[in-house]
Order: sequence, then C-alpha cells, then structure tokens
Amino acid sequence: MSNQQPLHLFTGIGIELEYMIVDRDTLDVKPISDKILHAVTGDYSPEYLKPGICWSNELALHVIELKTGLPVDSLPAILPLFEADICRINEILAAHDACLLPSGAHPWMDPFTETRLWPHHYNEIYESYNRIFDCRGHGWSNLQSAHLNLPFGNDEEFGRLHAAIRLLLPILPALAASTPIIDGALQTSLDHRLEVYRTNSHRVPSLTGDVIPEPVFSHQDYDREIFQRMYQDITPFDPNKIMRDEWLNARGAIARFDRSAIEIRILDVQECPRADLAIAALIFATLKHLAAEGWGSYAEQKQWQVAPLAKIYHETVREGEKAVINDPDYLHFFGCQETSPLTTGQLWQHILNHLQTTKQSPIGFEKEIKVLLEQGPLARRIRTRLGNKCTRPALSEIYRELAQCLAHGRMFIA
Repeated sequence: MSNQQPLHLFTGIGIELEYMIVDRDTLDVKPISDKILHAVTGDYSPEYLKPGICWSNELALHVIELKTGLPVDSLPAILPLFEADICRINEILAAHDACLLPSGAHPWMDPFTETRLWPHHYNEIYESYNRIFDCRGHGWSNLQSAHLNLPFGNDEEFGRLHAAIRLLLPILPALAASTPIIDGALQTSLDHRLEVYRTNSHRVPSLTGDVIPEPVFSHQDYDREIFQRMYQDITPFDPNKIMRDEWLNARGAIARFDRSAIEIRILDVQECPRADLAIAALIFATLKHLAAEGWGSYAEQKQWQVAPLAKIYHETVREGEKAVINDPDYLHFFGCQETSPLTTGQLWQHILNHLQTTKQSPIGFEKEIKVLLEQGPLARRIRTRLGNKCTRPALSEIYRELAQCLAHGRMFIA
C-alpha cells in the first residue's frame, strides 16, 4: 500500500492476497509466476502496476500476489476487481496447463525438493534470506497469506492502532486458519502455517519475537525496542546490511513507518477474495471500535503485555474457533459478563453482536461472516469435509473444489 500523504485512522485499507500456481491436472506446484508477469509486462519485472489491482512476485516462483495499488475506502467495491484479475490470471495460466490454487499452504508440496526462488529482480535479497534461513521450509516457500495494511496519520494514531491490533491478533486465526494439511497429512494445529511461521527465523529470534509485538506505542520506542535490536542481531549474518530494513520484521503485525501503516501478517489466504474481504471487514470494524475506546480506554489497552496475549494466540493457532480462552481479564475487556471461559468462536460472535448493537458491524459481507462463525474457518471446514479420509484422492477432490471456489468467487461449505 502506498500513498502520497499519510491517511488518518480507518480512512483506508490496503489488501494483499497470495495464491499458488499449480498444474491443472495434478495440482502439484508449478513455478511459473515469472511467465505470468512476463505475459503482461513484456519482461521479468517483479510487478505489474495498473489502476485497481496490481500483481507482483513473491519469494517462491510458484506464488503470485494480487494487491490494491492504493488504499481503498470500500471493501465491497474492490471485490469485483480481485475476481476479474483472478480470472485473467487463470486465462494466462491455461496456456501452461496451470491454474491458481487458494489456501495458506499447499497440502502435499515438498518444499525441500520443489522450491524454486524468484530468480530475477531483488534476487540479492531473496538469496540473502535463503543463505541465512534456508527458504526451502514450509514457513518460507510453502505459504500464502493475506496482509492487511492500515494507515495512521501521526505518532498518536500509530500508538492507538498498534494497541488495538495487539489486542486482536491472538484471536485472528479463529477466523482465518486455512492450513490443516501439510505434507499430505492432517496436522495437530488447525493453522499449521502459523505454527511453522513462529520458528522461521530461529537463527535470529528477535525478528519474530513471540509473534505478538511488544507494547511500544511511538515511532521512537518502536525503533529502539524492535528495529535496532533486529538490525544488531542480523549483522553477523548480513555484513553488507542488505537486510537492514523495516520489512525484516517478522512479527504478526509490523510497523511500516516508510508508508505510515501497520501491516497485519498472520491471516491465511482464504478460498476466494469474498472470504478474505469479509474477514478484513470484520477486523476493520473491530479495530475501529477498539481504537475509539469502545472496549476499555487506550491507557488500559497499552497495559497488556506480550505473555498473556501470546498464550491465547498459540491456543488459537492450534484449535482455531474452538480454542478456549481461560483469561477472564481478556474476556472482560471485550465486555463478556460470563463467569465461565469462552471459545474464540464464541468471543467473535459476542464481538459481532456488540458491533451490530452499536450499528458498527461490517456491511456487505453478512453471508460470508455467517459462514465463518457458524461453520468455522476454512481449515475447520476442510477437516469436516475430510473426516477420517486424509488420502491423496480425498485431498485432491477437496483442493480441486477449492480451485473452483477461487475461480468462481464462492465460499467453501462443509
């Protein structure tokens, strides 16, 4: 997301969606994103810039990203733009007997033998990542995420936005988990992409921290507590300072002061943009209410430390909407009066009910949000459909249907 002048809180949003390129018959990964970009730019540029939705490369050659070129003020308005570009890319891929596949990770890709890194522009950065961290793992070369970019206009707005995002991060996988299958097997975590994500940068632990960002609420404090520590820790591996940049930060939400935005990074991509934008709309409405002190004051929000938030987050990564929240302070903060613990799914229903009561609920994605809250995130729906049949034919049938969901813009129903 780029803009000339910083926008103020909740006056815009940027969306990035990543998709796999797979063989149309076998659904195996097909590393040809450079061919797609060459087809529309005439060379191997890393980006196809145009009004509306832009296309760009990613680290792995079998992944392509679609993103809003500028912040938008209406999520329903950009849905047909994403859907049209997905159709166009699928038309290009048809000549290569390939198609796009959604969800946050390929269900049977072997990243140690099938990974091909982007070989063109910015290859120096990608090669540095590969040299330091070995990008053949699932958390590097087999992942597709949705990123939300939310603007802030000044330091005060940054602090309020960061405080609100920190509080909401722990329960986001209850909405967005879509990776229950890795290596052709059902995993113990409903969001296995995020389970792997937290150990990606184990050689330099300060890059990811505990995924939940530290309680810092100004540019100066963020630079001191997060950026400078990262840059110091990466130096032995990066003597030429190629990676000394804000994008090195791998927390669940990262501050991008270079574009006056915070980027939420822990959302798995869904089966179609309609589902991604429904999740974004609910998150946007909830954060807006948080930042306006609808649930507790800004001062109270700033008091939350990493450990209790990280505990809820890790449980949600494992159990999704069925994760039990045993922290009464967290539940009470959102106005829950129940004395017994709630699941994250129940908490999201409570949040939506409150937003509806205060006339702040997201508009335009009511049916999609209903599916999410009644049937669970995509990962749960995949598990439900699979039952006890986690075989290659069963997986192929489900993921072939997911490719059709993406192509035709419809939700996957359990």
